[in-house]
Amino acid sequence: MKPLVLTGVLSLLALTLPAAAQERVSVTVDATKPGAKIDRRIFGQFAEHLGSGIYEGVWVGKDSAIPNTRGIRNDVVAALKAIKVPVVRWPGGCFADEYHWRRGIGPERKPMMNANWGGVIEPNTFGTDEFMDFATQVGAEAYISVNVGSGTVGEAAEWLEYMTSSTQDGIGAERARNGHAEPYKVAFVGLGNESWDCGGAMTPDFYVSQMKMYARFVRNYNKAQPMQRIAVGPSGPDTAYTEAVMKSYKGRSWAWDIEGLSLHYYTTGGGFPVSQKATGFGEKEYAVILQDTLKMDELVKTHSAIMDKYDPEKKVSLVVDEWGAWYVATPGTDPGFLMQQNTQRDAVLSALNLNIFARHADRVRMANIAQMVNVLQAMILTDKEKMLLTPTYHVFRMYVPFQDATFIPVTLNAGTYSFGDISLPRVDALAARGTDGKIYLSLTNLDPRTPVDIDVASLNIKVKTATGETLSAAKFDAYNTFSDPETVAPKPVTAKMKDGKVMVRLSPASVTVLTLQP
Repeated sequence: MKPLVLTGVLSLLALTLPAAAQERVSVTVDATKPGAKIDRRIFGQFAEHLGSGIYEGVWVGKDSAIPNTRGIRNDVVAALKAIKVPVVRWPGGCFADEYHWRRGIGPERKPMMNANWGGVIEPNTFGTDEFMDFATQVGAEAYISVNVGSGTVGEAAEWLEYMTSSTQDGIGAERARNGHAEPYKVAFVGLGNESWDCGGAMTPDFYVSQMKMYARFVRNYNKAQPMQRIAVGPSGPDTAYTEAVMKSYKGRSWAWDIEGLSLHYYTTGGGFPVSQKATGFGEKEYAVILQDTLKMDELVKTHSAIMDKYDPEKKVSLVVDEWGAWYVATPGTDPGFLMQQNTQRDAVLSALNLNIFARHADRVRMANIAQMVNVLQAMILTDKEKMLLTPTYHVFRMYVPFQDATFIPVTLNAGTYSFGDISLPRVDALAARGTDGKIYLSLTNLDPRTPVDIDVASLNIKVKTATGETLSAAKFDAYNTFSDPETVAPKPVTAKMKDGKVMVRLSPASVTVLTLQP
């Protein structure tokens, strides 16, 4: 949907809405105080060998009737290119710590049991070379998670050697025989995954002893691509791993280093095992989920404070490489495949999280939503040859101008949305100056019942025109289906210029992105 330049008066609908809808929220964008760069990598993706996330979701095989390029489906690649996916984390997740990469290269693949997700056979037809091809087709950087749980330092070191060394190296020559003579570019390597749980149930100190060896010997041989090493960090509010890894980092020797620390946090509305439904929920469940997802802000602050203690120069990034909503699996599907629908509520949830990451852009420099296709809070759902885009996808598409933009402070009288004993800010906002010099403003109305009118003033610039899109739906649990894939889709938003201010109405439970042009 193309954005529309909007002028004139507000819709006559404003005259017929109840008084509560007429309450105005004042927003001030202060372009005189630029902040940190919002790293494009906070819009990163995560693809694990789980359910149909890889097989059918990405890989259909070279002989498939579904249009593909070297076995990778063209429609999914095109959709991901449209949101300018900056980085993809692979192969997991819990799967990564039982993944042995040699089973997935060369002409003869060796199947294995996927013990973590459904107990199904993993054919390994989508391996290292196929993933790197996929990343190249999408235009994304590669974030490789190595096996620290059931693997060895030597196995991980050889994997990076396979990917990044020249053909003068024997393992690099093996890669060339498998069809890729040039070394791959690996931008990030994860030194394990959830080592406190499915990655080996390691104590913080034991993990640190392992992490140092992997950080030392898992080398990047391709000097054309600097590589960052991401250590396993905390799960939610537990600070034990943060303290142990960062204390070790401060006392590190010349022999090893890290550039990032991971954080995992899922919005469940009640912990694990999950009990919240993905669809067919009421306002209570809507409010519970948004209250839970807003805890991300405090988590980032808590772990950033510990990192600041050991790394005041903020050299180590906080990498939120698993986040998103986790609900009960879609009825009739294998619960081990983590298939769930994606509603307007999830669009609001994703905007809130992206705004939090952007507000902490001085420390949060990468995030990877879980997951990319057909799993958890996915961008895309597929069913054989069919594909649809979810409400979460549309938010990521609307947020493209924020990639590598410069953060600009926003002040607002956000108001309060309440349900029972839950009270949340009624409006959330994010502003930035894009790489094209334009000012972009995101406005999220958390209130699922009532529209809200916004007055936007900007310091240091005089806004002449406003273009915009909004993502809203008739119901906050609305979602797209293969028979009706446009139930939730962006539409032009109505705005008005008056006395140097932008005036816009936000629909209930909606996400709006405006371009403010002087």
